[in-house]
Amino acid sequence: MSKLSHTTSKGKANMVDVGDKPQQIRIAKAIGIIYLQAATLQLIHENLIKKGDVLTIAEIAGIQAAKQTPQLIPLCHTLMLTKVEVKCTLIESGVQAESMVKCIGQTGVEMEALTAVSVALLTIYDMCKAVDKTMVIGDVTLMSKEKKDVI
Repeated sequence: MSKLSHTTSKGKANMVDVGDKPQQIRIAKAIGIIYLQAATLQLIHENLIKKGDVLTIAEIAGIQAAKQTPQLIPLCHTLMLTKVEVKCTLIESGVQAESMVKCIGQTGVEMEALTAVSVALLTIYDMCKAVDKTMVIGDVTLMSKEKKDVI
């Protein structure tokens, strides 16, 4: 296993200096699921959840969350995000949230992509908690990350 970059030689927290790294196009994608009862899925499908349009509100919450990641995760750098997409889709067992986050910068956007998915799923939980007491959020995973030189 490689050495952790966010700790000093004495094990103290450390924000990594990325100042000498080149500007690159950075893209990260994440995915996650909230498992719901069939009746809850039907209410979402028919837009009958009292708090409103669950999927659209969750997508917007995920976008907002990606932009707030440095305020939530202490050692994350503030990045100028150039694109955030969050898509929530009804699936047989619940709702799947997917995110894609992009920036041109000196460090990656993995945490922003994971935060977007996590908050989208938490928003669904909040909106559906009155009708479903068995919801489970899980399988939040970084699907891919890439970097390429700016041309």
